[in-house]
Amino acid sequence: MNIKQNLLEFKNGFHRSFWVANSMELFERLAYYGQATVLSIFLRDHLHFNEIEAGQISSVFGGLLYLLPIFAGTLADKFGFRRAFFIAFSFLAIGYFLIGSTGMAAFQGLYSGLPLFWVLVVILIFTAIGGSFIKPSVLGTVGVTSKPETKSLGYAVYYWLVNIGAAIGPAIAYFVRDKIGIEYVYLVSSLSCVAMFFVNLVFYKNVESEGGVVVESLGTKLRNLVVVLSNAKFMIFLLIFSLYWIMFWQIFIVVPYYVTDYVSKNAPFEIIQSTGAWGIIVLQLIVNRLSKKIPTRSAIVLGFAVSTLCWLIIALNPNVWTIVVGMLVWSIGEMTQAPRYYEYISDLAPKGQQGLFQGYAFLPIAIAWVVGGPFGGWLYATFARESSHPVVVWYSIFAVGVLATLLMAVYNFFVGRLETRQAASA
Repeated sequence: MNIKQNLLEFKNGFHRSFWVANSMELFERLAYYGQATVLSIFLRDHLHFNEIEAGQISSVFGGLLYLLPIFAGTLADKFGFRRAFFIAFSFLAIGYFLIGSTGMAAFQGLYSGLPLFWVLVVILIFTAIGGSFIKPSVLGTVGVTSKPETKSLGYAVYYWLVNIGAAIGPAIAYFVRDKIGIEYVYLVSSLSCVAMFFVNLVFYKNVESEGGVVVESLGTKLRNLVVVLSNAKFMIFLLIFSLYWIMFWQIFIVVPYYVTDYVSKNAPFEIIQSTGAWGIIVLQLIVNRLSKKIPTRSAIVLGFAVSTLCWLIIALNPNVWTIVVGMLVWSIGEMTQAPRYYEYISDLAPKGQQGLFQGYAFLPIAIAWVVGGPFGGWLYATFARESSHPVVVWYSIFAVGVLATLLMAVYNFFVGRLETRQAASA
């Protein structure tokens, strides 16, 4: 009966645009993770930046990509999601192509004599502006095309497809890099976005939500930012969480450097990096079932601790297989804390401000990219390249995780005491 009911929900519970938007999200994530897995190696080995410069360049893209959706969501609401998708895929297709073109022999004359560092910064800002429209448009579509009884299932489908894209994209990137050249990974990402531009043109239709859409002005967004920043408990929580994502981004910065420098230039580091995404696809439901009775804040600390073990496993014996095992362990920690993170933010938000606070849930990821890119580049350049002690890199990332776990445990202790006092006084 449950299986039949689930099938009926899939058939009748969603508007056609729900499936179109999620399909476009899958290919957008395929394009994003395909190029993200090779970005640090492309910048260092192909364009000849050092690790610190490469970290600075990548931090511009990652930081803006997760910060700008706060404001791009307002424009997406005003324009309509269909127009927002047009903007997104146009910018992404052009941006990915331009990134790749900086490493293509056919375009060397175009970039000759130009400061390539700043050229790439401008291109990546342009690309991030386009990418910032994707998440609010897809999540907005899920919200307005799902029935109340299927909305939870709708977000589960979204999360599942995101991880499928995150798993397939790196595999495609490896084969393109191995057979054609690393610069052409960006051409594949560009073509994927071109294809989604036409999918949007032909198949996507705007759907009005029941009761209409409340569109906030950019001025309201800025005032809301002040509201969020003035909530000390929320900001402390987000800053601690930033440490977790600083660890995460080293999967895209330090891991490919180490694999190409200490294992093999031709090793499939893209596939190694995608192990975590495959782990989420296979194990998400199991981990959710096992951890659902753990209190929310305790589940977050547990997720931090498990993910931190990833870097200790690698540090004890750095090789391809310990990195693969480490990525799987990381994914188990991520699966343990990620759903509870959004649940806790909803509980933490003052009454009537749940939506506002959820809108800033990506701030730790943006902060982590801004800090994590230069940090990872400096860490690897200092200890792996200059002093030939790469094990220090792994233990340093592990130390960040230990600090994050301890700070979150301390946060939980004091918040728990505060809540106990408030309950007693009430």
